[in-house]
Amino acid sequence: MTVLRTVHTADLTPDDRTRIRALLDDAFEGRFDDHDWNHALGGSHIMVTVDGTLIAHGSVIQRRFLNRGRSLRCGYVEAVAVHRAQRRRGVASAVMMEAERLIDNGYDLGALSASSAALDFYLARGWRAWPGGTAVLTPDGVTRTAADDDSTLVRAVGGLFADENAPLVCDWRDGDVW
Repeated sequence: MTVLRTVHTADLTPDDRTRIRALLDDAFEGRFDDHDWNHALGGSHIMVTVDGTLIAHGSVIQRRFLNRGRSLRCGYVEAVAVHRAQRRRGVASAVMMEAERLIDNGYDLGALSASSAALDFYLARGWRAWPGGTAVLTPDGVTRTAADDDSTLVRAVGGLFADENAPLVCDWRDGDVW
């Protein structure tokens, strides 16, 4: 039996956390570090199991973005992964459909940082690069992040794109900021 469930980080069991981290470590082939894990916590986890075995995960966490002096509540997608044996079966689409539902009903916009391998998947779902460029609000002020422009994708929620020619500035965090 296939089950999709959405659980807040606070309600994850120790076993859930262990299974999610193991799936992410395997799916990202050793390129998922402790900063990445920390980024995936504090929001809603979307988990797909088949007969009790975790086969897919994604999370939506809240971040604060700035755009032309306006603070935006962002549903940021993190740690989307599908077990290698379950790929190309629509499981990632099911995870993203739930993530998009959470974003559309709870945030000012959605955003994510796509790997080159997953970029076409997200673009086909209607996500798009922010045309005004990206930056981060560091402890020393706003710093441009031009290298992240092409991989940072956004999802509009209710007419957000009035200021899309201005940079989208993310909040500071350890590890990759986008």
